[in-house]
Amino acid sequence: MLTVHHLNNSRSQRVLWLLEELAIPYEIKRYERDKKTMLAPASLKKVHPLGKSPVITDGDITVAESGAIIEYLVDHYGSGRLAPKAGSAEGLRYRYWLHYAEGSAMPPLLLKLIFDKIETSPMPFFAKPIARAISGKVKEQFITPQIKLHLDFIEKELGKHPWFAGDEFTAADIQMSFPLEAAASRAAATKRPNIARFLEKIHARPAYQKALAEGGEYSL
Repeated sequence: MLTVHHLNNSRSQRVLWLLEELAIPYEIKRYERDKKTMLAPASLKKVHPLGKSPVITDGDITVAESGAIIEYLVDHYGSGRLAPKAGSAEGLRYRYWLHYAEGSAMPPLLLKLIFDKIETSPMPFFAKPIARAISGKVKEQFITPQIKLHLDFIEKELGKHPWFAGDEFTAADIQMSFPLEAAASRAAATKRPNIARFLEKIHARPAYQKALAEGGEYSL
């Protein structure tokens, strides 16, 4: 049986969604974040040395990293579903967005989360103005412009096609869901109509809703 090592409020939610879209039987082993640090528990290191989620096990095979997991599941269980023909224009876009999601879209969003926490974290009173000034300057000069650059790019691309790879829904849309949901939560991405429309469409999919019911709490 294929097992998803599922961490609450994490990228593993989209792995559950993909499994529901493909109607692949699976079981969930649940892990909870530390309520203070928000990090994954040490028990995940027994599955993969980095101790992060998502991770799947399929018999003797262990696969980590969202993009690698998505490619593995589509290649081994998709039977041609949710991936365009290799070498086609759609196939090239599909592969691009699979890698873009974590390689380009997520880093500035993660930085924003970290620097926002710096501004609100407990610290000696004399250090607060300095920390907030440094954080504010980094966000103003680098993080916010980078987020805008990427969201503007995504908005324009979604104006060309209804889905990321083209006219058909693919696993690339599942991969891109996490950065766009994070952006909606952290950077008001839904002010852009094409992004807002994309999020509305994926949230309405029965498999997405079933994955939420299976995965539990999901807040970014």
